Amino acid sequence: MEYPLTSKAAVVREFGKEIEIEEVPVPQEVEAGALLVKIECSSICGTDVHLWEGALTLNVDLPVILGHEMVGRIIAMGENSETDSVGQPLKVGDRVIWSHTNCNSCYYCTVEKQPTLCTNRRAYMYESMEKPPYLMGGFSQYGYVVPESGRIRVPDNVEDKIASLSSCAFRSVLNAFGQTGTIRPTDTVVIQGTGPLGLLAIAVAKVSGAKKIIAIGAPDARLELAKEFGADEVLSIERMGYEERNQFIMKETDNQGANIVFEFSGHPKAFAEGLEFIAKAGRYMVVGQLGEGQVSFQPSMITKKNLTVLGSFSGDISHYWKALQFIEKHQDTIPFHKLISNEYGLSEVNTALKRMQAFEEIKPVLYPWK
Repeated sequence: MEYPLTSKAAVVREFGKEIEIEEVPVPQEVEAGALLVKIECSSICGTDVHLWEGALTLNVDLPVILGHEMVGRIIAMGENSETDSVGQPLKVGDRVIWSHTNCNSCYYCTVEKQPTLCTNRRAYMYESMEKPPYLMGGFSQYGYVVPESGRIRVPDNVEDKIASLSSCAFRSVLNAFGQTGTIRPTDTVVIQGTGPLGLLAIAVAKVSGAKKIIAIGAPDARLELAKEFGADEVLSIERMGYEERNQFIMKETDNQGANIVFEFSGHPKAFAEGLEFIAKAGRYMVVGQLGEGQVSFQPSMITKKNLTVLGSFSGDISHYWKALQFIEKHQDTIPFHKLISNEYGLSEVNTALKRMQAFEEIKPVLYPWK
């Protein structure tokens, strides 16, 4: 079967510079276990913006195709690729989402059972588009799913733009919740940050049966959306200082503090603040901190409160599947579509990124064929 020779794609060659749309080679042979897909859409993540800015602490092999929250429709399949990672059958024409790779043979894969920490991990959007298989990013007309990547078939009743949430934002949230452990019906949960991850986390906490959910963030439009996703109380970082926020949380919890705090804000200062909010024997899950920022805090709080402080990085293919399952079940009652703030064509990528940078978008979606 013949495939297109090239794919239009948004390529980052220098951090912080305008992105050009380039013609990138399309592999003419699909190896065993691999898939070639036509990318239907790719939602834009804050990490896309940070990579473009050069603000990530992760290795980036420039030049790269930006984007990692994509949905693709299979146009060609290598041998032994007839099922997805949970055993569902796959065929040409099916839609899939897919994960970064893990080797299943390093210490973190085999002993720790933490594939997101794989020593030999390959990540979409971080690998050079000048090296095979070239199509390792989402802002492209075509994509290549390497054999080591997990892949999940998208349910027929889930829209492309909503399914794309499962490719990063939502799988990260569900990995964090899985590591945090049970949310009891007596627990007060604080969510720091009302970006896409924070809003999705509010929905999961609500479905999990938390007694009370308090969201902290801005601007007001995000706080209103937080209420729609299930927050019982919302605190504005624009109108309330730290002391006021702390006093409010203490009042709402009979001066005990929150049982569980999730950090999805990405601001280093939020970490120190979150430690103050937590009740004795509480749990603090830190997800949003991927930058180089630093902050001072009092370590004795962790000891004296007997706190459990956890970190969660990315998510493995099980979390992609769980995210799609959650969306399929709850899409009639949770307003996932309100996270999608705009739609852009591939040529408008710079506009979309700048609007994300200015916090004028929640979760825009890029359509590479538009």
